[in-house]
Amino acid sequence: MKVNKAEIVISAVKPEQYPDTNLPEIALAGRSNVGKSSFINKMINRKNLARTSQKPGKTQTLNFYIINDVMYFVDVPGYGFAKVSKKEREAWGRMIETYIQQREQLKVVVQIIDIRHDPSKDDVMMYEWLKHFEIPVILIATKADKIPKGKWQKHLKNISTVLGRKKEDPLLIFSSETGQGKDEAWATIQSYTLDNE
Repeated sequence: MKVNKAEIVISAVKPEQYPDTNLPEIALAGRSNVGKSSFINKMINRKNLARTSQKPGKTQTLNFYIINDVMYFVDVPGYGFAKVSKKEREAWGRMIETYIQQREQLKVVVQIIDIRHDPSKDDVMMYEWLKHFEIPVILIATKADKIPKGKWQKHLKNISTVLGRKKEDPLLIFSSETGQGKDEAWATIQSYTLDNE
C-alpha cells in the first residue's frame, strides 16, 4: 500500500475518546523498546510521526494514527517494562484490555517480537491472552537486519515454538532499517481489513 497521508488523530485512554468512525483498526503491541514506533514510521514512510524513544515505557496512551483516510494504526503501550509503577502498569493493562475486548473496529493485532531473541514471558502471555479472546494476530519478527539471513528461519522456528503459534497467524520477517518485509506486512494487514469490511 502506498501511504500518501498519515497523521496522529488522538491519544486516548478511555472508550469515549476513541475516534467515532467505522474504519478498520489495527492495534500494535510489543515489548517496550522492541521497535513499534520504528515499525509504524517505516510502514507509513515517515521519519518520526511515531516518536521513537531511548526510554522504554514512553507510550502511555492508545495512539490512533489515521492512514490514507482508510484505516487506523493504534499504538498501545509497550508491555514488560519494569520501571513504571505497578499501579501504572495495572492502569495500562485495563486500558488495553478494554480496547481489545470491546472495540468492534479492531480487525487484527500486530504483535512485534525481536527476531534475535526467543519471545519473553510477556510476549507469550500477550499472545496467549489475544488467543483467549479469539483476536487474529499478525506476528512481526523485527530487527532482521541484525542477524545473518541464513539464520532467519531458525529464529522464526524458535519464535513459533515458544509462542505456541497458531497456524492461522502469519509470522513475517521485518526490518525498519532496510524495509525488508514491508510490502508483505502491508499485504497481510490489508487482507484483514478488506475481508472484514
